[in-house]
Amino acid sequence: MDIKQLRQKSADELKAHLAELHKERFALRMQKATGQLPPSKIHEPRRVRREIARVNTLLGQMK
Repeated sequence: MDIKQLRQKSADELKAHLAELHKERFALRMQKATGQLPPSKIHEPRRVRREIARVNTLLGQMK
């Protein structure tokens, strides 16, 4: 998700999105560990990790 789209969300929406991202990151880590992560999705853990950082930054700015 783009940073502009994230800025339009409320703090509660960002927290819900953050929870979804953590679940997605966990699922990707498990797929990688078991060898089930397809080569076409090898970039996904990095994308999710960066989006988690973006959401955390926005939440910190809102306080």
